[in-house]
Amino acid sequence: MQHPAVPELAHTTARPIHWLATAAALAAVIGGSAVLQPDPANAAQSGAKPHSRTAAAPAPAPDPAAVDFPLDCGPVKSVVKKKASGDLDGDGRPETVAVVHCEAGSGTPPDAVYVITRAGSGKPRVVATLVDPKERLNVSDFAVRGGAVTATLLGYSSPNVPRCCPDREDKAKWRWNDGTFERTDPAAARSV
Repeated sequence: MQHPAVPELAHTTARPIHWLATAAALAAVIGGSAVLQPDPANAAQSGAKPHSRTAAAPAPAPDPAAVDFPLDCGPVKSVVKKKASGDLDGDGRPETVAVVHCEAGSGTPPDAVYVITRAGSGKPRVVATLVDPKERLNVSDFAVRGGAVTATLLGYSSPNVPRCCPDREDKAKWRWNDGTFERTDPAAARSV
């Protein structure tokens, strides 16, 4: 509420010209900010040597298509069902984890889970087997996050259970620890 001793202010009533001037000023500020960009930030720890603004590109993750998997498929070939990449051992280079099985025209062949790495510019190679196909498991909900591999393993309580219908489910998680992949979650199988 305005005090009666103060005269009515002329700018309290907005006219179309005021809105047009405000829109033009705002457009000029936005346009100017698009053209004038600040220098990129270069954060460094104290005592660190300065380096150029163009850092080396990170090494690409190993391609599972270039790997000979230790999987006996007989006359058929192996198929990469799923793959995910991430730095699992903390060396700054990504590894690839691949879920692989033998190609089948029908049925549900068992999966294997392999960790693939590449030393320098050499050929990718399998360095660990997390799930062996002899375990007769299938893998779902597979991911690589935060330096760990997680998966849901579907299996069978007995040889009498049809391969179409797994009746056991197990959550699994592997982490690199002291030079080997260690399963960190207990194997708590439950019925599906």
